[in-house]
Amino acid sequence: MGSGSKQPQTGANPGPGGPKAATHRQLGSVGRGPFWVASLAARYVSAHMAAETGMGVQATPSAEAGTARAPAGGTSRVVVSPARSLGRLDRNVFGGFVEHLGRCINGGLFDPGSAFSDERGYRLDVLEALRRLQVSVLRWPGGNFVSQYHWQDGVGPRASRPARANLAWGGTEPNTFGTDEFLEYCGLLGAAPYICLNMGTGTLQEALDWVEYCNGTVGTYWAGQRAHNGHREPYAVTYWGLGNEMYGDWQVGQLSAEEYVATASRWARALRRVSPGLKLVSCGLNGWSDWDRVVVDGLAGLVDLHSVHLYTGAPDYWTNVLSPYQAQRAITCASAWLWRAAYERQAGTVPKIAYDEWNVWYRTDDGALEERYSFADALAVATYLNIFVRNCRWVKMANLAQLVNAIAPVVATPEGCYLQPTYYPFWLHSSSALEEACDAWVDGPQVSPPAEPAGRWQHRLGDLGPFPVVDAAATTDASRTRLSVTLVNRQAGESKVRLALQGFAFTGDVSVKVLTAGSGPPAAAGPGIEAVQLDEATWPAKGPGTQGALPPESFAVVQASIAPG
Repeated sequence: MGSGSKQPQTGANPGPGGPKAATHRQLGSVGRGPFWVASLAARYVSAHMAAETGMGVQATPSAEAGTARAPAGGTSRVVVSPARSLGRLDRNVFGGFVEHLGRCINGGLFDPGSAFSDERGYRLDVLEALRRLQVSVLRWPGGNFVSQYHWQDGVGPRASRPARANLAWGGTEPNTFGTDEFLEYCGLLGAAPYICLNMGTGTLQEALDWVEYCNGTVGTYWAGQRAHNGHREPYAVTYWGLGNEMYGDWQVGQLSAEEYVATASRWARALRRVSPGLKLVSCGLNGWSDWDRVVVDGLAGLVDLHSVHLYTGAPDYWTNVLSPYQAQRAITCASAWLWRAAYERQAGTVPKIAYDEWNVWYRTDDGALEERYSFADALAVATYLNIFVRNCRWVKMANLAQLVNAIAPVVATPEGCYLQPTYYPFWLHSSSALEEACDAWVDGPQVSPPAEPAGRWQHRLGDLGPFPVVDAAATTDASRTRLSVTLVNRQAGESKVRLALQGFAFTGDVSVKVLTAGSGPPAAAGPGIEAVQLDEATWPAKGPGTQGALPPESFAVVQASIAPG
């Protein structure tokens, strides 16, 4: 996780069992108790945007972007081709990330002094909130923190673990939440663990010992130490990251791209000798940089995934909700580097992309990062996830950074656990997504991005637009009998949607869940947290078509049964 200077009603239950058609509820607080209470690649980014995102088509005149909202009205035709698969959707795109940063871990998901924690120190209300997100894979311990983290400090009796200065985010790290606690938490959450290695101040031997501690059989020293600490069986950790953001001057132990490739190559070969089944993740930047090109060229035959990081967000509405399309640039460019390197190396397998840090983040940079999100931020999160679904052939992992308190969907306070607006699009996506992504094509009103970059991150979007007012992604089950379509309406007015299937027909009416900003005051959802509203309805379907209306600035999930026809 990069620094700010980085350039390259109470008791509401957000679960799926809700009211019937045409009913709604306002969501917010969880309550006071448990959960209930590359230059070559860049040349063709724009040309490929239409094919890869379903945003080409001849459209109605575009709306002017900027600080003003697009004019209301218009109809968007969404054409879905269930038989045209874009690839298998890896559930790891619904991953998360927790770092020793502010109150993310200590005082967040792990808080031995809280009345809401169990005897091990885990906040049960937070755990339940994260379970409902169906987090598939969890990255830890950093982020910037990992480049000074020595894992041996965090194992063994808690009382004997040394406290260390947190050089990345300030303050002191007590090391009471270490490897065994993290892996136990992953088990409770139902998420695969993803451990990032310290390539800043750490050594190769230290990394080898960490893998042995996690994956070794009893009989070796560190496997024996693991057994002594209460876990005889190997944890069998599959995903390991080869450092974090080693390109940045905010990183303890910064390396040049060439230095990184030389170091990571040695580490990769050695790590596989300890545990041959590892899946290794190389340290990428934004997907289109020279760093990415050099690292991909040097490590394509040695790693399974190449990481990309992206943060967006701005006070300007349209900059905020459209900036996630920068992820499309990153995926298009990084996939070109990866494909080219694999070809040049005659590699049997092409590495794929791990988007292992992404989020809306622009308001805070104080070492705690306790950002309070708006519904516009929720629409941006929904768009990110649509992009990952559409690009499932390349994106095999994505990790929302972070999950608790620090730029997070879940807020834990001494009084209770609360859910930010960004929680809900992630939950709706993860709970509705099916096995295969399929083509979804949008023809309708468009909006052009602001002419100049705006906000903290200064992402240039002009060459990627114009964009549809309504963004769409679709998935089916393996038998193509069920369909799920996710729709993001960014305009200030109602959007009419005509949904049409190619080669298939609806076998009954379709169910729709629609998320909008709540009408109550922020205090109703928690400390400074905006509430949201969830409505459920039914759209009548006939043959291959159905239609309905999306409220202004809304996110919707359309679910239906289908059959060839």
